[in-house]
Amino acid sequence: MSESGSGFKSGFVSLVGRPNVGKSTLVNQLVGTKVSIVSAAPQTTRTQIRGVRTTPDSQIILLDTPGIHRPRTLLGERCNERSVATLGEVDVVCLLIEANAKIGPGDRFIADLVGRAKTPKILVVNKVDIATPDEIGGQLAIAGANLGDFDAYVPVSAKTGAGVDALVDELMIHMSEGPMYYPDGVVSDQPETTLVAELLREKLLAVAREELPHSIMVTADFLDEDEDDENAASEVASESEPILRYRAVVRVERDSQKGIVIGKGGAVIRDAGTAARHELERLFGAKVYLETTVKVDKEWQRRAHALDRLGL
Repeated sequence: MSESGSGFKSGFVSLVGRPNVGKSTLVNQLVGTKVSIVSAAPQTTRTQIRGVRTTPDSQIILLDTPGIHRPRTLLGERCNERSVATLGEVDVVCLLIEANAKIGPGDRFIADLVGRAKTPKILVVNKVDIATPDEIGGQLAIAGANLGDFDAYVPVSAKTGAGVDALVDELMIHMSEGPMYYPDGVVSDQPETTLVAELLREKLLAVAREELPHSIMVTADFLDEDEDDENAASEVASESEPILRYRAVVRVERDSQKGIVIGKGGAVIRDAGTAARHELERLFGAKVYLETTVKVDKEWQRRAHALDRLGL
């Protein structure tokens, strides 16, 4: 492994754009594993998540930011603030737009914010896997004429990985010799409990996204062995196998939403919990026990104290 000062390059990259343009998917693709949840629901990402891509001669720290949008709640305002704050604090800004969607006022608004930052800028045209060559070429031409000046224009598919190597090459142009900020093998700065909570939220959004895209908040903590339900271990493994145990609390804003999250006979929360547990077991390489509870926390998105308490 190269050391700082002997050709090793490192730096920080912020991915910004409207909600649902594929920022989280691209971070996962660049890192090579899942570090950020993905959902069809807009504004899924609420906090700044760092994904870490390490090679023998470089380390790129990728900031997956909340989608910039017209906020309707205090939570939305804070998400926008987090995204905009990264623009002047990184080595490169990547503005993502979609290859097959019309460039609209939201894209132009974000491009204007990006243009004000004295930071190298790359325009990333994502979702080329579902666009025709003519659409991709047209989008690049329109972007060049309407979104300002960029250091590079790179078409990619965050889903398939097409064009990602070219994007990495462009990012590396703007990296300088520097330290390895994270040890080799670290792919994210998130604690395990955050990933547990976010994966459960992802699975719930997949089940109930029409009803609850913005009203679900999940937190998780480690569950001490002496707090286990006496049948917990038998659900996932024999007594001889090590088990990672977590307690997750799902918060919604209204009693009616609590019923949707739980589902008939508990089916929704059970199925989402099972899906999250299976994915966590693949990511952690160990058996996982996940205890879930659903609570009503009225208007949590609009109360500063609630957001502070939830780390938002």
